[in-house]
Amino acid sequence: MQIWAGLGNPGDKYQAHRHNVGFMAVDAIAEEHDFSPWKKQFRGLTAEGRIGGKKVVLLKPLTYMNESGGSVRAALDFYKLGEEDLTVFHDELDLAPMKVKVRIGGGLAGHNGLRSINKHLGPDFRRVRIGIGHPGSKERVHGHVLGNYHKTEIDDLGAMLVAMALEAHWLAKGEDARFMNDVALRCQS
Repeated sequence: MQIWAGLGNPGDKYQAHRHNVGFMAVDAIAEEHDFSPWKKQFRGLTAEGRIGGKKVVLLKPLTYMNESGGSVRAALDFYKLGEEDLTVFHDELDLAPMKVKVRIGGGLAGHNGLRSINKHLGPDFRRVRIGIGHPGSKERVHGHVLGNYHKTEIDDLGAMLVAMALEAHWLAKGEDARFMNDVALRCQS
C-alpha cells in the first residue's frame, strides 16, 4: 500500500494557483483510475483505488500548505506505513514549467509544505516535483507561486496532468525513471 499526497491550499480562491498543482495532480490520478469518492479523513480528503496492481490512498491535506505534515503523518500512522511508502506531489520553482522530476529526499527549496512534512517524518520520502518555473527575481516569487496559471498555460497544464495520470502505474511500481520519461514523451506530442 502507498500514500500519494498532493500539496495545496484548500478553498476556491486557491484552486488555480501554481502552488496547488499537487492537488491538481492527485485529482487527475483519481479521475483517470476511477478512485473512490473523496472523503474527509486525517485533516484532509482521501480517495482509494488501485494503480498498477497496487493499493494507493490519495491524500489532499486541508491544513493549508504550512501544516501539511500533520495530515500526512496521521495517514501514515493509521495505515502503519513509513516514509518509504509516501509520494508527495508538489510545485517546484527550480524546474521549467510543466517539467516533472521524481527523486527521493533532497532539500526543501523554501517550500513550506515540504518543510512541514520533513518536520514530521524526515527528508527521505519520494517527491514528484512539478515545475512551475521561476519568475526571475526573488521579489516576484510569492506572487508567482500564489498566482493563477495564465490562460496561455492551461492547455499545457492539462496535458501534463493527464500524462501524469496515464503513466502513474510506473510510479506505483517504483519505476520513477520510466514515469518521468513517459510523461515527458506524452507532453512532447
